[in-house]
Amino acid sequence: MTVLVLTGPKDATADLVIAELNDRGVPVHRLDPGDFPKSLIATARISSQRGSWDGRLRGEHRDLDLGHVRSVYYRRPSEYRLHPDLSGPDAEWAAAEARVGLGGVLAALECTWLNHPRRNAAAGVKPVALATAVRCGLTIPETLITNDPAEARAFISKLPSQVAAYKALGTRGPSGVDGEPYALWTTKVRANEITDQVNLTAHQFQEWIPKAYEIRLTVVAGQMFAAKIHSTSDAAQVDIRTDYDSHTYEPCDVPRSVTSGVRELLGTFGLRYAALDFLVNQQGTWHLVDVNPNGQWGFIPELRAPITRALADLLEGTP
Repeated sequence: MTVLVLTGPKDATADLVIAELNDRGVPVHRLDPGDFPKSLIATARISSQRGSWDGRLRGEHRDLDLGHVRSVYYRRPSEYRLHPDLSGPDAEWAAAEARVGLGGVLAALECTWLNHPRRNAAAGVKPVALATAVRCGLTIPETLITNDPAEARAFISKLPSQVAAYKALGTRGPSGVDGEPYALWTTKVRANEITDQVNLTAHQFQEWIPKAYEIRLTVVAGQMFAAKIHSTSDAAQVDIRTDYDSHTYEPCDVPRSVTSGVRELLGTFGLRYAALDFLVNQQGTWHLVDVNPNGQWGFIPELRAPITRALADLLEGTP
């Protein structure tokens, strides 16, 4: 029985888990669904007599028997690479058929998923994640989502510090002149900086939390791996992603109330894995700001090995 890893060609995070499974002698098949249909051939069958899909995926170097998959590590598959002759509506149709066809057959595999893409998608919708977190007893910053500039200004003016954090709702930023998306970092905004361009789409504004430090909490099958993140640069104080070189990390315990809320939150979404971001103020209150159902974890040196082992345990089926 094989662990199936679904990810693109360059994924250092997946590499860590694959190396651990290889060291244990656990069969692993790394596959990028983006190779379909260019260099990946899929054949799958189902019938009234057999209620699960049976078939093979034939790649350039290896084949995969769908019936031999024990677990799936769903990381970061590439977009489908279609035939170069396809463009416009034809390409859109072909990509949609690939997503439902190959993607659907893979999603129907009855095994351990880390995590199933359907569950990732639900937890990755920020308004849903924040509302669910509050119902699970977790604390979040005051948050406004609006396309009304006047409402945004009024919201910020009423905050204790009269400063808000603007954060993009999605993971993909707008495209630049070369067509490639660029990152949208968290920014501090005041009411007088809000322009009428807010009416062009939905925008998220959150109460600015003066933080003592940030927390990255990684959860694997209920196990909690937390680390304080201290940043020295001004830019990283606003958004830690802007300057990883300025960080120091300190593994820490998780308050019992946060542990309980996080377990309920992940249980609600059916997640076996998630990386969560908290801002901790001077009074020690943990404010949840992000739920990343497929977030990174390898950047914290002290937690890299234990998280890798926990993920491998889950995929291998070790109690």
